[in-house]
Amino acid sequence: MDFNLVRAEMLRRDIAGRGVRDARVLAAMGRVPRERFVPPELAAEAYADHPLDIGAGQTISQPYIVALMTEMLALTGSERILEVGTGSGYQTAVLAGLCAEVLTVERLPELSERARATLAELGCGNVRLRVSDGTLGWPEAAPFDAILVTAAGPRVPESLKAQLADGGRLVMPVGGWGGQHLVTVRRSGARFAEERGIDCIFVRLIGREGHEA
Repeated sequence: MDFNLVRAEMLRRDIAGRGVRDARVLAAMGRVPRERFVPPELAAEAYADHPLDIGAGQTISQPYIVALMTEMLALTGSERILEVGTGSGYQTAVLAGLCAEVLTVERLPELSERARATLAELGCGNVRLRVSDGTLGWPEAAPFDAILVTAAGPRVPESLKAQLADGGRLVMPVGGWGGQHLVTVRRSGARFAEERGIDCIFVRLIGREGHEA
C-alpha cells in the first residue's frame, strides 16, 4: 500500500472535503504518517475516517476530528500547548508541527511509552511527556496558550481552565455515554466564554476532575 497516496486522498475527501480550511493544519496532517500510530495489523485502515483501537481500552480519533479540533485551536506557530490524553501520540505529532512546544499527559504508562518511542523515531523534538492525572493538567508548566483534551469529561475541569493563558483557547469533548459535544473555551482575564460545537463520541476522561474509573 502506498501510504502517501492514501494520506493525500484522506486529506482531500475526509478533511478538506468536510470543511477544514486551515492550510497549516492540512499541511501538518499531510506530513504525519498515521500508520505509525496504530497497531501493525490495522495499518491498512489507518486513513479510514473512523476511530481505531490502540489497546488498553483506548482509541485513535478519526482523522476528521483530529483536524477539526486542531483547527478550532487557531494556532499560529508560537504557542505552548497542553494536550490531555496522549494516547497513540498521533494528535501530539500533528500539534508538534504547528506550535513551539507540546506538553502531553497520559494516565496509562504503556500508552505514554509507546507514544514516546514513536514520536522520537519521527523526530518530534518539541514534545514533553508525562504520566499523571490529565484532568489536573501540568500546573508547574502553566500557563498554556492552548489546551486540547482528547477524552470526554462531564464538564471542563477547573484545573485546566486555571492553566489557560489570558487570551488562550481550550478545546475538548464534554458529556457521557448518553451524548457528547465539542466545546471551545476562550479566556479573557478571569472570564471564560464557552461555545458548544458538533456532537461527537470519545472515550471517557478519567481522573479527579473527570469521570470515575
